[in-house]
Amino acid sequence: MLLHLSTWPEVETYLSHSTGMIIPIGSTEQHGPTGLIGTDAICAEAIAKGTGEATNALVSPTINVGMALHHMAFPGSMSLQPSTLINVIKDYITSLTQHGFRKFFFINGHGGNIATLKAAFAETYAHLADLHLPNADQVQCQVGNWFMCKSVYKLAKELYADQEGSHATPSEVAVTQYLYPEAIKQAPLSEDVAKGYPIYGAADFRRHYPDGRMGSNPALATPEHGKQLYELAVKYLSNNYLEFVNKI
Repeated sequence: MLLHLSTWPEVETYLSHSTGMIIPIGSTEQHGPTGLIGTDAICAEAIAKGTGEATNALVSPTINVGMALHHMAFPGSMSLQPSTLINVIKDYITSLTQHGFRKFFFINGHGGNIATLKAAFAETYAHLADLHLPNADQVQCQVGNWFMCKSVYKLAKELYADQEGSHATPSEVAVTQYLYPEAIKQAPLSEDVAKGYPIYGAADFRRHYPDGRMGSNPALATPEHGKQLYELAVKYLSNNYLEFVNKI
């Protein structure tokens, strides 16, 4: 059930039996020569929708732009400041809490969002307490990073070994290929790919990772792999979501 395709009476009915909400969050940033700029948001949105269907959960609109300041030396990348993203998340949760939602399960597609999400949750709890909203002390937030699900990680390593890398990975590219086969990109990729450098600013990132990849070989990706990875992520996160919303 998608929030933006629902009516307010439908949401009111939903709240009579559940206070859970799935919120997909990703990023709009470069993913190497063959990865779609929307990869992180595309994966998070699709997996969140699949998880919502599997658990009868309501799914919010996707937060498409995340914290990607280190990718800003590559054309097309977009980023929010961490403080801006914290406020966006805080406003999302505050709005929904006013209607009676209490359990917020974020399905995340971008590693760069993790630290900001944790900070946003802490600020939101304090903000809700200051507002004295009814049952504000019952609000809980949790993050499910689809690419870190044990079953997903295991399959990615079996398929790609050390060529999975840590950005513009064949696993995330494969999921986008499964979802959007008409948008599969081809480009020459050098066998030599940088890895192991710490992440600082955008110019430094591009200097060390000139084509945007971090130890990855997305040429190994296939739509068939993407389907397997998608299904594993949905199954794993569906179990996590149900455990989260049913925990008192």
